[in-house]
Amino acid sequence: MELDHIAVAGADLTRAAAHVEAALGVAMQPGGRHDLFGTHNRLLGLADGLYLEAIAVDPAAPAPARARWFGLDRFKGVPRLSNWICRVDDLETALARLPEGAGRPVAVSRGDLRWRMAVPEDGMLPFDNLFPALIEWEGDQHPAAMLAPSGCRLTRLTVRHPRAGELAQALAGFSDRRVEFEAGSAALSARFETPHGERVLA
Repeated sequence: MELDHIAVAGADLTRAAAHVEAALGVAMQPGGRHDLFGTHNRLLGLADGLYLEAIAVDPAAPAPARARWFGLDRFKGVPRLSNWICRVDDLETALARLPEGAGRPVAVSRGDLRWRMAVPEDGMLPFDNLFPALIEWEGDQHPAAMLAPSGCRLTRLTVRHPRAGELAQALAGFSDRRVEFEAGSAALSARFETPHGERVLA
């Protein structure tokens, strides 16, 4: 299991992207639409093979037949860093080792990209949606390789939750020096090196 990307959710995509741009001081790049979930995104390439996405419900898309991922059906308030996503080589094997509620494999595509994602039936991940979403990329295509460098590098991702110890224990096989678990009110925050110095996104 490896950190793949992080997501900023918003009530609409323009505001979600603007939140990222204001925090980091760099412009986001075009993304696309996810027809299966009725969402769309914009992207930002990060160093070390990571990327960031701003994501929101697509008002032009028909309502999906299932709950939207990342808990977007229930999203309220201002844009915020909402989810972190980890890639695995075998989605079923990874899910068998994780707590119930981490989701079931769903096949997704966007343009030439193909992947499978673990999505809970109600769209909400465990630990108040702060459990990592799991992704298994299919083929050699990955968004990070298709994005222009932004000059931004993720240096710290803080996963804050009242049951932080339990969350970390559930991910005992995961290790990334950039990711830390901290007790407190449920929230994510990320620290970056950017062309404008150190910045924080929450």
